[in-house]
Amino acid sequence: MLMTKERRPAIRTLRGWAIAVTQEAGAIRECEEHGWMQDRADPHARDRAFRLARQNPPAGISADEALAEVREVLDSIGDTCPECPPESV
Repeated sequence: MLMTKERRPAIRTLRGWAIAVTQEAGAIRECEEHGWMQDRADPHARDRAFRLARQNPPAGISADEALAEVREVLDSIGDTCPECPPESV
């Protein structure tokens, strides 16, 4: 039986790469219902994202540029989905 390995989608932009790195590190997640990215507020996951960016920047991009893009992505994503109703306390 022929088995195929699922391929990761090609990343076309530096921002797309940074989003993929932060998701892989577990620093952000996708709202299951609406698809918005949400910051998980996990300092260890953020550290993993920065470490991954520093160790494996995209071709032609310096480690400093990669770190800056990951930082920009993390700073631009909130911790709540704008479409989900607020939780009652």
